[in-house]
Amino acid sequence: MSRICELTGKGRQVGNNVSHANNKTKRVFLPNLQNVTLLSEKLDRSFKFRVSTQGLRSVEHNGGLDNWLLKTKDEKLSANALKVKRELKKAVAAS
Repeated sequence: MSRICELTGKGRQVGNNVSHANNKTKRVFLPNLQNVTLLSEKLDRSFKFRVSTQGLRSVEHNGGLDNWLLKTKDEKLSANALKVKRELKKAVAAS
């Protein structure tokens, strides 16, 4: 399972461990991913996502899952999130 946030696309970063003697060795910085269940108000159901904590804060800041999905570009979203976004667009168009 890849360590990529399903809502923001945030993934791993590569950097260096630097010792006291200034020796540099490669290392990987992984995002803090959490399994969360987010509620869609317009679809009136919940969805499970693997989201970074920063992504979760962004979703809450934008007013919930519905607003976040409608504002975010498709390139950043996972296949699962795109499926929810399509359902959401249909529900918005129908109402």
